[in-house]
Amino acid sequence: MRIAIDAHGGDHAPQAVIEGVKMAAREWPDTTIILVGCDESVLPEPLPGVVFKKVTEVIEPDDEPVRSVRRKKDSSIVVGCRMVKEKEADAFISGGNTGALMAAGLFYTGRLPGVDRPALAPVLPTLSGKGILVLDVGANPEARADHLHQYAKLGSVYAERVLGFEAPRVGLLNIGTEEGKGTELNKAAFALFQEDESLRFLGNVEAREVLYGPCEVLVCDGYSGNILLKNTEGVAKAVFDRLKQVLTQNLLTKLAGAILKPGLKRFAKEMDYKEHGGAPLLGLAGPIIKAHGSSDATAFFNAIRQARRFVENNVMVQLEAEFSRGRGE
Repeated sequence: MRIAIDAHGGDHAPQAVIEGVKMAAREWPDTTIILVGCDESVLPEPLPGVVFKKVTEVIEPDDEPVRSVRRKKDSSIVVGCRMVKEKEADAFISGGNTGALMAAGLFYTGRLPGVDRPALAPVLPTLSGKGILVLDVGANPEARADHLHQYAKLGSVYAERVLGFEAPRVGLLNIGTEEGKGTELNKAAFALFQEDESLRFLGNVEAREVLYGPCEVLVCDGYSGNILLKNTEGVAKAVFDRLKQVLTQNLLTKLAGAILKPGLKRFAKEMDYKEHGGAPLLGLAGPIIKAHGSSDATAFFNAIRQARRFVENNVMVQLEAEFSRGRGE
């Protein structure tokens, strides 16, 4: 198996990428990791199973996505996506510019036949500890009902084959649980989900229920999903920051904090996005995974784990079969 990874992607690149690659190389000696970057010296020493692919350009976080992908054809993001298309790599991971990765995926990796718009699909932590796959969270701010239906099918296959959920339940993000709630988009998508007997559709899900894990796959348009994602991240950070302040106010609260510390550490780990790796761009013609921009070594290690499972479990074959049935092939 060959997994390519962007040496320049992320706030802490290349150091965090290199450390994550080292961890992965030790864990999976049967996997070749292809580090895509401009300067081979980022590898301080030769690593077994790690090879370097040199490029000459980098797409920066603030570069305009489509323009940069068209102009910087020898950038790490473009080359990585092209490697998947040309079978030089089985998967590609980047913590870089999300819009550029999406554009490069569309232009150079291509779409899965039958899919109109790929979706960005991270796993949000839940109180159950299992997580919930949410799609889309920003690849497509605007969507049609049939796009959401495609997301549900993509998410169901991925949740089962990669995340290990048997017969995953699908929910539709909405402002109420009753049928008939929401915008015309929600109502039309609800009807499509109900008609599709291949989906285990449980109905509408309100945002306040998401962290309790009411389903395994949650579908929404990219605009709503991005707000949900960033609000969840912001609330979690605010709660932990405030808790830290409260537990360090005086001697008594410090003693209470010392007692609670083991449990709080376990809870923090359960709610940490780094434990879930990255977000696949589901609907592309190959495994492309977007790592969080602030990923550390652990997050990149888990993104590589995620890519391995994507490839090992033949997810692309399953997705192709699912959408071939939809086209009557």
